[in-house]
Amino acid sequence: MANDYSIPIKKFGNIKIPYEVLKYVSVEVARNYEFIPFALTDGILEVGMVDPDDSEARDALQFITSRTGIPFKIYLISKKDFDIAVKSYEGFSGETGVVVGDIQSEIRAAEESVAEFKSTNEGDQPPSANIVEEAPITKIVSVIIQNALSGGASDIHIEPTANVIKVRFRVDGALFTSLTPPSSVHEAMVARIKILCNMKLDERRKPQDGRFSYLFEGRKADFRVSTLPTYWGEKIVMRILDPTKRNVNLTSIGLSSAQQEQVKAALDKPYGLILLTGPTGSGKTTTLYAMLQYLDREKYNVVSLEDPIEYDVPGVSQSQVRPEIDYTFATGLRSILRQDPDIVMVGEMRDRETAKLAVQAALTGHLVLSTLHTNNSIGVIPRLIDMGIEPYLIPPTLVLAVAQRLIPMLCEDSKRPIQVEDSIKLMVEKQFADLPEEYRSQIPTLKTLYSTASTPSCPSGTNGRMAVFEFLPMDKELERLILKNPGENEIYKYARNHGYISMKEDAMIKSFKGIIPFEEVNKL
Repeated sequence: MANDYSIPIKKFGNIKIPYEVLKYVSVEVARNYEFIPFALTDGILEVGMVDPDDSEARDALQFITSRTGIPFKIYLISKKDFDIAVKSYEGFSGETGVVVGDIQSEIRAAEESVAEFKSTNEGDQPPSANIVEEAPITKIVSVIIQNALSGGASDIHIEPTANVIKVRFRVDGALFTSLTPPSSVHEAMVARIKILCNMKLDERRKPQDGRFSYLFEGRKADFRVSTLPTYWGEKIVMRILDPTKRNVNLTSIGLSSAQQEQVKAALDKPYGLILLTGPTGSGKTTTLYAMLQYLDREKYNVVSLEDPIEYDVPGVSQSQVRPEIDYTFATGLRSILRQDPDIVMVGEMRDRETAKLAVQAALTGHLVLSTLHTNNSIGVIPRLIDMGIEPYLIPPTLVLAVAQRLIPMLCEDSKRPIQVEDSIKLMVEKQFADLPEEYRSQIPTLKTLYSTASTPSCPSGTNGRMAVFEFLPMDKELERLILKNPGENEIYKYARNHGYISMKEDAMIKSFKGIIPFEEVNKL
């Protein structure tokens, strides 16, 4: 195996690993993925791994070392040596960089507290506030939160199963399991999170939503929390709104120079409708915030209507919709238009009434930014018509439609060049064949393509995500075409003849530049 993977062998014997080395990986993670740190030599963390081919284990190791920035080196160890080495954790209670200490004792203490509560209380009652505020449960939840913030996760999933609770983090769009406490402490964990969010402790039959803030390493992160009743209990998903990621701009989100100019031209118009489309989690809200950052918020009255407010944007009057008290996007938009706004951001056009109000606002001299769910930018026009917007109202209001998706970016230290075969060249030529030559000549030349490669410093081969876009700007000829009530094919042909680039083609161009892996192109 060592020869096959080009990895050195390490034999432990009766090794006792120092605590200052063990602190980098918790005992739960070590047992789950069967790897263990055993030395820190010249600033490099040396890690013994039972199965180097386990991609999840490599991803977990990369996640663990990402916050500290310490590089690591993998050694192949036997299962027997691993079982001996993992005993070094016994009695260890120090704090780690990513998982805070060995929390097995806290989990056991939490189990005992819950068991004692159940033995003295009849019926199916949720754990009391006293139980969930005790140190064990508080520390377990804190560990989970700190893990996620340390590793740059975007979401935390707490999923109950028959025997354990799966705590999973989403990093760069992919989920992986970090911790598996026993199911006996699930209710107490849920109750602790509900207390943080001011949710109803005794309501377990219906979904609930809430939010809370957490101070970590001198910065305050906001968490958007959702509960969902499932067969084994309530599942919790926490979206992390990290303030360190709020300072986005049109360059940082992945727009090319030409795309930035299109966006700026649209934002500089005195009125009109700018729509972003894409599935949930495609970065639409981040792009909207980048647009808001470009606007002159001192000169103009900028008001937003959001659900939820993810980040505080200085100079923008941000309002949170509350459907439970009939403060919806539609009712909120009516109120906003009485606030003398110049620019309005509507978080999402979910229904016909909101869409009509947004179009009317654009017609009456306001610049309106919003999102819509369609598969591509061209689909915005038929979607608006389906929502009850008269076709003759679309040309004078719609300024720009943008569709986007998020794609993992290549890690500079581990990307691997791949051979550009004739089949790939043929595929690229076919993809751009119907693009007029004047636009095709602007496409970067295909010289080298890159693929992900697993390395000790970057097992997944990717680092972060970038958006790929497609743009449909409005012009006079397209206005006349829309008034004839055409289908998507006719709109595509017109747009293509005027330089329209699809999301897949934008991904191709970025793969030609070595920004994203080529294998991601075919996923669009």
